[in-house]
Amino acid sequence: MLLEVIATTVKDAVIAERYGADRIELITGIREGGLTPSLGLIEEVREAVRIPVRVMVRPHARSFQYEETDVQTMLRDIRHIAAVGGLSLVMGMLRSDRTVDEELLKRLLQAADGMDVTFHRAYDEAQDQLAALEVLSRYPQITDILTSGGRDTAPEGAERIAVLERLSAASPISILAGSGLTAEGLSDFVTRTAVSRVHFGSAVREDGDPLKPIDPARLQAVCSILNSGKR
Repeated sequence: MLLEVIATTVKDAVIAERYGADRIELITGIREGGLTPSLGLIEEVREAVRIPVRVMVRPHARSFQYEETDVQTMLRDIRHIAAVGGLSLVMGMLRSDRTVDEELLKRLLQAADGMDVTFHRAYDEAQDQLAALEVLSRYPQITDILTSGGRDTAPEGAERIAVLERLSAASPISILAGSGLTAEGLSDFVTRTAVSRVHFGSAVREDGDPLKPIDPARLQAVCSILNSGKR
């Protein structure tokens, strides 16, 4: 079981590693669903922790459609992140018809030069999630799809997530379930969906507040459930 935890500061990243996270998603703009963090933050986090770090590449929160000026920003950010070394990426893009923007995806993957990629929750706005899974499965660099099953929260989308987990079993892509997961409902959720990767943000922070620091006790509670095997 892989536990990915959102970090927005160096301290978040250090606490996440110390108290059981397997991987970090590094972002800024947590209330906007995640935006590209500063280069300085990226460098500091990479130096501060040893666990894998995936960096968000998202220039704005207006939509998951990008104009050429946005694309140029994303390409520059990817090149900077690649130059830091030892990092992976989080990104996603859709066309106006809510299909995967495969042309843009190819451009960004080429710039990523072999780095692993999570396709983020743009996936939850796809017109046809099963068709989108088929498209994304063509690209070996894409190792994860972060999804709530097309619903506001992963528990609400558990039935769809279970389907996606079954369909992805024969592909190199793993389903990374996230949004609205809590320690209290985690055991039942994992049993219902059979997912092997989960993503936590607000639920492992003080008071469940996305703008507060990671709470070691909350994070340890999640780790305890995942490690107990009582699912």
